[in-house]
Amino acid sequence: MALYFSLILHGMSDLFFLSTGYLRASCMMESMELLNQSQVSEFILLGLTSSQDIEFLLFALFSVIYVVTVLGNLLIIVTVFKTPNLNTPMYFLLGNLSFVDMTLASFATPKMILNLLKKQKIISFAGCFTQIFLLHLLGGVEMVLLVSMAFDRYVAICKPLHYMTIMNKKVCVLLVVTSWLLGLLHSGLQIPFAVNLPFCGPNVVDSIFCDLPLVTKLACVDTYLVQIVIVANSGIISLSCFIILLISYSLILITIKNHSPTGQSKARSTLTAHITVVILFFGPCIFIYIWPFSNYSVDKFLAVFYTIITPILNPIIYTLRNKEMKISMKKLWRAFVNSREDT
Repeated sequence: MALYFSLILHGMSDLFFLSTGYLRASCMMESMELLNQSQVSEFILLGLTSSQDIEFLLFALFSVIYVVTVLGNLLIIVTVFKTPNLNTPMYFLLGNLSFVDMTLASFATPKMILNLLKKQKIISFAGCFTQIFLLHLLGGVEMVLLVSMAFDRYVAICKPLHYMTIMNKKVCVLLVVTSWLLGLLHSGLQIPFAVNLPFCGPNVVDSIFCDLPLVTKLACVDTYLVQIVIVANSGIISLSCFIILLISYSLILITIKNHSPTGQSKARSTLTAHITVVILFFGPCIFIYIWPFSNYSVDKFLAVFYTIITPILNPIIYTLRNKEMKISMKKLWRAFVNSREDT
């Protein structure tokens, strides 16, 4: 477990300290020269399309998806923490993942839905960078949580006799706290560079919400080095976590070959759900940050995918492929209906 998080933390801290001094020195001189110029107070988001008819259709579609996403993830959270049978490390981590997904879907989606009804989609400077901060905070938290869930499955399948000893309550809480701390570190390493850039001219962001690569491009100074830091931080962290997860699940798949057919079937079913979520989440992130500024239309689609589509797929994938979760949800619903009838 220490190896998982030390690799991520070590890479992020080295990247930050190596780049901080040079970036601050090079950007400070240019920023001081532009300090007296008028500053941008708001940004204009172009959105997905200029067609009003399509925007009304997207408004209805995204509204339904958002409501289902929030209710679906909330149902998982309530089911996990209200059902004694689900009081296990795997479901504890799943409940926390659902909370992150619900928050990830909410940091920009409500405003984006409302913007679909507006001709001019405006966001304040503070609101723009708040979106950026939350995007990278929650994205970083989800990455580490997915690594934690892979570690949990590795211990459960490869070291079953020591599972409850290794994955005790303190370790589970530590994994969740660590994921939030690393997410905060991941976001905090990038925001200071971008927010201190001088924005005194263009303010049109060709996307549905604010993200670092597109916003930093609007600065009045050369942001090549800042963009390199963004790619190195977000892109390499996403790629390294993805590789760690692939290695973990490969080791698990090799291990279950020695299990009974019944055990193999159950393990494969669980792993399929985990691997599907990993690919759906990391795929768009790696594409956007490893190959930035390549194709804005593709980047827009991927941005919609990992902020709107992925959070709704997680509860669907984990519940439809999990008998325990489905049974627990049915029992919880019956208990709720019976309590309503009694009153």
